[in-house]
Amino acid sequence: MRAALEEAETAFKENEIPIGAIIVVSGNIISRQHNRNRALIDPTAHAEILALREAALKLGVFRLVDAEIYITVEPCPMCAGAMLYSRIKKAVYGCFDPKAGCDVSVCNLLNNSGFNHKVETVSGILADKSAELLGKFFKEKRALKKKYE
Repeated sequence: MRAALEEAETAFKENEIPIGAIIVVSGNIISRQHNRNRALIDPTAHAEILALREAALKLGVFRLVDAEIYITVEPCPMCAGAMLYSRIKKAVYGCFDPKAGCDVSVCNLLNNSGFNHKVETVSGILADKSAELLGKFFKEKRALKKKYE
């Protein structure tokens, strides 16, 4: 999770929403990414999506059945869906996302009995640090907006 937090810090420095993700297979990090929506001008360039793409390319398969993903924030609907379709084994994340989280906050996609795959989830890992970084980012954005109003 610390590596995912390092990615989130990189996103913060790049003026991206500070979310980081890593993918681990057999105890080894095979992919590490952070949000890059602004840089890539791409609404799908979330840390999780970029990490899943990189891992699939490295492994040469799109089914990541032996992989675990570590994310600083509860995944959104798009990222949760991508985890389901890639057959990620386990998702470990930091803080909850009360506005878009799709493990427990808004809905449960990752363990929904309507899908043919379930993702084991663990939440709350380094949650305070993840939430603190997000809070700092949005506080700075709100202050900047007020300055120019």
